[in-house]
Amino acid sequence: MGLGKKTVEELEVRGKKVLVRCDFNVPMKDGVITNDNRIVAALPTIKKLIENGGKVILCSHLGKPKNGPEEKFSLAAVAVRLSELLGKEVVFANDDTVVGENAKAAVAAMNDGDVVLLQNTRFRKEETKNVETFSKELASLADCYVNDAFGSAHRAHCSTAGVTDYIKDTAVGYLMEKEIRYLGNAVNDPERPFTAILGGAKVADKLNVISNLLEKVDTLIIGGGMAYTFLAAKGYGIGKSLCDETKLDYCRDMMKKAEEKGVKLLLPIDTVVAAGFPDPIDAPIEVKTVAADQIPDDMEGMDIGEETRKLFADAVMASKTVVWNGPMGVFENPTLAAGTLAVAKAMAESDATTVIGGGDSAAAVMQLGYGDKMTHISTGGGASLEYLEGKELPGIACIQNA
Repeated sequence: MGLGKKTVEELEVRGKKVLVRCDFNVPMKDGVITNDNRIVAALPTIKKLIENGGKVILCSHLGKPKNGPEEKFSLAAVAVRLSELLGKEVVFANDDTVVGENAKAAVAAMNDGDVVLLQNTRFRKEETKNVETFSKELASLADCYVNDAFGSAHRAHCSTAGVTDYIKDTAVGYLMEKEIRYLGNAVNDPERPFTAILGGAKVADKLNVISNLLEKVDTLIIGGGMAYTFLAAKGYGIGKSLCDETKLDYCRDMMKKAEEKGVKLLLPIDTVVAAGFPDPIDAPIEVKTVAADQIPDDMEGMDIGEETRKLFADAVMASKTVVWNGPMGVFENPTLAAGTLAVAKAMAESDATTVIGGGDSAAAVMQLGYGDKMTHISTGGGASLEYLEGKELPGIACIQNA
């Protein structure tokens, strides 16, 4: 299955002004960037545009400024880090209005291959409401537009979607291309057998994902806190484990749907239990392993047990495509990370196309040292989930078709 969208490779940019929506939403502490992964990830697209002689105008949001401009959400530090990484000056256009006198002057002075960074797009309240005036202002700076911010692609904001009403020459950047290729195609055109693994605490967060994936997978594995609602729906006593009473019928419907579709739905067959949640989260904790239908009334499930780890790992090893979203247990605690570790290890050792669907599972895989063994780790949280739900993302839909 092709990409279906015009890419940065196909964009004619020499001598043209190119507005690039990046994801520079990096963690900051006291004005210092604590992790520059997202900036580094944006470099290939930026370098390609410089190399092809474009005038590169970068924009991004950072954090959630509530009342317009706030110094702590300024992109000034990002401009400094970008200059270091690119080995050339990135001019920071510091306008509270984003497209103000500084931005206009900086853009007017650009030569081919120059780079300008605009101030935080969310300094304008219109940004998140996708108000036409701000989209027009952003568009007035450029001839072409590239979206490389997958983490914001599920939002129809001025800088991710609205701007394309006024700039017709549009493309996706390399990061976005990789997300469409791996996350999109893994789900919509997988090599089979196709297994999806869902974890995390709440069933409610994954309702549409479960339903959509049951239309597409050969095997669906459910672990993490959400598995206990499924076990309760089967009539098992689950003690003090996480349970969403309002979703028991939904879980029964999904088990029935899996049966009707001939999808193998795997739930934990044993579970690691403790008397209560560890506090702090990484504190030593006393645990024991019990069968999934034998959880004591005064204990709660915290991770998948040894038999389940083997069951899930065997399913991964028998697959050609595996998509994983959500940890198998309280992975932040060393005693309760074994289930998540077992799944990560099986995926790392398998020959399958392995895609990590962002969020906590991405953090877990990196933390456990398996990041470089996966085919693709998605950079989106909510965006990855909505993609897995089968939704069309506004930030992708608005880009020119190939």
